[in-house]
Amino acid sequence: MTDVANQAAVQDVRIDYAEVMRRLPHRYPFLLVDRAEDFVPATSITGVKNVTHNEPFFQGHFPIDPVMPGVLIVEAMAQTGALLMSKTLDVAVADKVIMFMSIDGVRFRKPVRPGDQLKMKVIVTRARGDAYKFRGETFVEGKLVAEAEFMAMVVKVDQPAA
Repeated sequence: MTDVANQAAVQDVRIDYAEVMRRLPHRYPFLLVDRAEDFVPATSITGVKNVTHNEPFFQGHFPIDPVMPGVLIVEAMAQTGALLMSKTLDVAVADKVIMFMSIDGVRFRKPVRPGDQLKMKVIVTRARGDAYKFRGETFVEGKLVAEAEFMAMVVKVDQPAA
């Protein structure tokens, strides 16, 4: 094994909810990652989102036959990628934010409903400095429900004038 592989093998591969809250600026109702597992620095991560009937979007999408909006599944993948970047690059959310830059090849395969658990498997396909390109696949019970390629980059937050 290489030094990088050895380093990855000894990393803590789980990210609990408290660390998600420290690493991502999103909050209710827009925080779409509960925790993560299988974290390998600069390489891959699996985000987890427990979908409940209490999600605010189900009230209007659709009350009789609730379906999670596809754009929010993509956002959950993007937040999972941001979590990987934040931990890999040790980004301080006080002065920097990870911004979604582009998305390609989005496909939705199955609807996501209350009671489902999303597993967002995100891999880095390219990294250059503070910009990363990802491939994400989201699964429910081992079945592919969505996939996409996307990019994100670290951006310095403009501080309001005093």
